[in-house]
Amino acid sequence: MLLEFDDQKGLIRERALLDPNYVVEEDRIVGRDEQLQEVTKMLRVALGDNRPPNLFLYGPSGTGKSLITKAVCHNISRICKSRDIQFGTIEVNCQDLDTLGIAVYELVQQAADEAGVAVEVPKHGVATKEKWDELYRIVNEHFDSVVFVLDELDMLVGRRDKQEPAFSRLLYQLSRAGTNDDLNAYISVVAISNDTKMMESVGSRAVSSFTPEDVHFDDYDADQLQSILRRRQDAFHEDVVDEAVIPLAAAFAAQTHGDARKAIDLMRVAGELAEREGDTRVREKHVRTAQAKVEKNRVLEVVRGISTQKKLCLYATAAVASKTDSGSARSTTGYRVYQYLTDAIDADQYHQETYVNKMKELTTYSLVDFERRSHGPSSGMFLEFQFGERPETILETLREDSRIEAVSEDEVNSVVEAQIRNQT
Repeated sequence: MLLEFDDQKGLIRERALLDPNYVVEEDRIVGRDEQLQEVTKMLRVALGDNRPPNLFLYGPSGTGKSLITKAVCHNISRICKSRDIQFGTIEVNCQDLDTLGIAVYELVQQAADEAGVAVEVPKHGVATKEKWDELYRIVNEHFDSVVFVLDELDMLVGRRDKQEPAFSRLLYQLSRAGTNDDLNAYISVVAISNDTKMMESVGSRAVSSFTPEDVHFDDYDADQLQSILRRRQDAFHEDVVDEAVIPLAAAFAAQTHGDARKAIDLMRVAGELAEREGDTRVREKHVRTAQAKVEKNRVLEVVRGISTQKKLCLYATAAVASKTDSGSARSTTGYRVYQYLTDAIDADQYHQETYVNKMKELTTYSLVDFERRSHGPSSGMFLEFQFGERPETILETLREDSRIEAVSEDEVNSVVEAQIRNQT
């Protein structure tokens, strides 16, 4: 069977081009000329005997923040090598890092990999200071200049008993190390976040030592997404992609905050589906099937790591949004459905303010967004939540949790419809 599949002519020629994390050449980067110039201008000083400034790159998920950073660092590395400058890019994604100690060890591991050496401290059982010392040792012995790339930094919250989040302490220590005797190499810290307000949570000490240059990334529009996909169309063999495929994939991705990652994922999954079916072309139907699959995978990725309480808040709000013409949900209505759900499964019940805060925390994942609204003097002020994915997909995914599945879907719908009717 394996040999049979091996003999089949595939549709995808170069799969790396359909990986959103693959570092492409600059001529494949679309709609980000200004950001590319800014990041290049600020980091290029690493080519000489100078320290690049720290950067804060912010904007919605899939808008090119990581791609631009990797592309610029890749080019700098290539030129530094020709000039005999030891340049390193030490990158970590903070999404799944629980504590400051784990984050520092991840930096140590990445620095060691970049330098081609072994780590000399264990991951567990030693103080965080020893991990910092190991990081400094590796950098000082093997690099002249280093860019630390901290992707999705706002996700590194750390222990709740600390006065400031772990990402604030990480920024303070790294940026301070660059100005005292801990590090001899020139270092720059590039903080990347989907949360435009992340810096508001950074402690005053960290702010004064980090002092970044800000670079904003806005949403891609449908035309830009089409251009991105057309510059990667050579990932497929010639003339196997139907004309409607790229516009449709771009239109789907444009609905999700102009997310280029999603657009590229849609093309990849559509191509894989067509290959699996033994089709000779990638067609519109494959994109539509891929849309449902990619959407659900993204929601699964988010909800697998959140608490039951957050799931209940999200389920209640999505249930309301799925029944409104606008596809959005008022916080007041969502909270009443949340109260019904917690009663139904005998779970602890948050006050409305905590429910709202839990929903706000979910904006970090680009799954939900909100606006403050008022529908006249009688309604008062409330938050209105909008979803980055179809509310139905979120509901379907969350019902895989046994506690939520135990609640009758019909009863939830009845409660939602009654609460929507009672909105003033």
